[in-house]
Parts: sequence; C-alpha cells; structure tokens
Amino acid sequence: MKVAPQDSPGSLVPKQEIREGLLIFILAAIQFTHMVDFVIMMPLGPQLMRVFSISPREFGLLVSAYTFSAAIAGFLSALFIDRFDRKSAILALYFGFALGTLVCAMAPTFGLLLAARVVAGAFGGVLGALVLAVIGDAIPEQRRGAATGKVMAAFSVASIVGIPIGLYLASELSWHMPFYLLAGLSILILVVALKALPVMRGHLSSAVQHKPFAVLGAVARQRNLQWAMALMSTLTMAGFFVVPFISPYMVANVNFTETDLSYIYLFGGLATAFTSQWAGRLADKYGKQRIFAAAALFSMLPILAITNLPPVSHAVALVITTIFFIFFGARFVPAMSLITSSVEPKLRGSFMSINSSVQQLSAGLASFAAGFIVQESASGKLLNYGWVGIISCAITLAAIWVVGHIRQVG
Repeated sequence: MKVAPQDSPGSLVPKQEIREGLLIFILAAIQFTHMVDFVIMMPLGPQLMRVFSISPREFGLLVSAYTFSAAIAGFLSALFIDRFDRKSAILALYFGFALGTLVCAMAPTFGLLLAARVVAGAFGGVLGALVLAVIGDAIPEQRRGAATGKVMAAFSVASIVGIPIGLYLASELSWHMPFYLLAGLSILILVVALKALPVMRGHLSSAVQHKPFAVLGAVARQRNLQWAMALMSTLTMAGFFVVPFISPYMVANVNFTETDLSYIYLFGGLATAFTSQWAGRLADKYGKQRIFAAAALFSMLPILAITNLPPVSHAVALVITTIFFIFFGARFVPAMSLITSSVEPKLRGSFMSINSSVQQLSAGLASFAAGFIVQESASGKLLNYGWVGIISCAITLAAIWVVGHIRQVG
C-alpha cells in the first residue's frame, strides 16, 4: 500500500513545508531586491550629486520621486488589485520593477534617471503590500508570524549585504553597476517565480465584493484609523527628513569616502537585525505605546548628533549612526504593530494598502522638503542639516502625542 508523499513517515520534511519554504524564499528574494533598489539611492547620493552636478534639492527630488510614484500606485492598486490572481499580479509587478531598474542602470542623464525612478517606484511600491497579502493568503495563521518575520528581514539583509556590495561596485566601476546587478538578479528571480509560485485565486471566491470607493470611504471616516495614518505619516516624515542626506553629509562634512559609507549600513543593518526583534518582544510585554514613546524619545539624541556632527574619527561616527538606526527600527516595530491592530479585520487589507501609500507619500514629502533646507557651500560642505534634525525631533514629539490616541480593536 502506497503512502501519499506528503504523509510519508520516512520524509524528513513534509512536502507542504517544502512548498511553503520555497514560497517564503521567493517572496523574501523579491522583497530584498525591492528594498535594495529603494535604499541604495541614499548612499549613492554623494556620487550622483558629483556626476550629474546636481544640488541637494535635486537629489531630494530624486529620492522622493520613487516614493511619490509608489504612493500614487499603491493608492490606485487598492481599488483593483484583489481582482487578480496573486501570482499573475506579483509577476506583472515584478517584471515592471525589473524593467524600471534596468532603465535606471542605463540612464545617461539626471532627467532620464528621475523618470526611471518614477517607473521603478510605481511597480516596486505595490510589491511590498502584495507580498504581505500573499503571506496572508497562503500561510496558515499559526506560521504566519514567522513567515512575515523572514520576509521582513529582507531590509536588514539589504543593509548588511546589498548596500555594501552596491557601494563597492559604484566606487570601483560606476553608479550604474548596482542597478545592472539588481536588474539581472530580479530577472533571475522572476524566472524562478514564474516556475515555482503557485496559482493563488482563493481570495477571488471568498472575498466580499465591495465597491472600491465605498471601502475607501469606510476607512477614511473612522477616527481611529485617521490617528493610525497620522502616526504613520509623522513617524515616516521624522525619519526621512534625516535619512536621505546622511551619506552626502558624511562625505562632505565628516570626511568619509564614498567607499566608507558601506560601513554605516553594514553595522546599522547588523544591529537592527537583533534590536528590532527585542523591541517587538518589549512591546508585547510592556505595551506598544509605552515602548514606542520611549524609543521615539531616545531617538532624538542620535538625530541631533548626526545632523550636527563635526569631523570626527570614523569609529565615533559609526557608533552614532548605528545608534541612530537602532532607535529608528525600535520605534518602527511597535508603531506598525499598533497600526495593524487599529483596524477591524474586514477592512484591514484595504486600510494597509492605503496606509502604505500614506507612508510613501510622507517619505517623499520629507525628502523633498529636506532638499530645500539643506544647502551646499562653495567649498562643498552641506549647510543647515542641523535645522533638518530639529524639524525631525519636532515631528517625533508630534508622533508621541498621536500614538496616545490610537485604540487597538483587532
């Protein structure tokens, strides 16, 4: 009598777990390439400003173009993305993302690079939300948290591995090379995903049919969700006033070389890989609002230190930047947990898509505004970065006030 392969007592790993493992690996690989593509622009800032002879304002526009495009695409996708098979949707979006990244690699001018970032953002911005939707559809509840953690670890891996490799290629060859590498890797992952991803249509038969704009209206009318989106907006703006100009400031004012920048993201990524998990456990134990408020308050110290840093040794600078990334992640973990719990399950999918757009829009606005504040002197030094730090701290205090108004409902 034959035993079904998945039930075979001799199997070391059940086939169901193998399929889940492959699915999680593909989703994590997609998330990794998307995250590297997004964050690599910031450490490439000094080289891009030099190669294209652009001002801090134009560099801020280059960073914000991606997030503005992602915000608009995320909002529009919330109206129709659930009407398609998950596999078809993720393959189409990933193909567009790979194409946009390839155009970034080939862009010979600032204007064409800006346009390519808009294209990459339009596709990449929706990928993150869709990856989470696939986990929710395909992974059982008892394993969903672990699966989400593995996929979300892509950010730390991007900081530890992706950015240092990208910066090395950029410094040794040219700024084009990280994007060529990302485009090639994305195409390879796309081929594997085409073969390995299962058809996922379960949500089409079980989903309640809503009028898209009626769902958006239901989200917009709830006061608790308004506070949740306000938290996401203030938290994101507080970070993105500072983050895009860390690398240009370190090169121009603290005497880092462009190659040295990789250590900022290497040590920051290594630290947050551990401390973000600790922040999550502390939030569960002592309360999400309390841990968020504490992390946000402490984060203001490294914010002010980074934005006013004089020429110091690399060791001192790396300690300060690593502490910055630790608290940057520590406040994000309880905030996201609060935001997810602020909405009832029947509206959670639509709300998270809209909230993702709010996040992207806030990041774009902050980067764009910071570009107007930061100026370049005749000697190449960056001026007014300290004012950016003060504004970031003020928005952080606003976020602490906002978080006290959020109720957990599910």
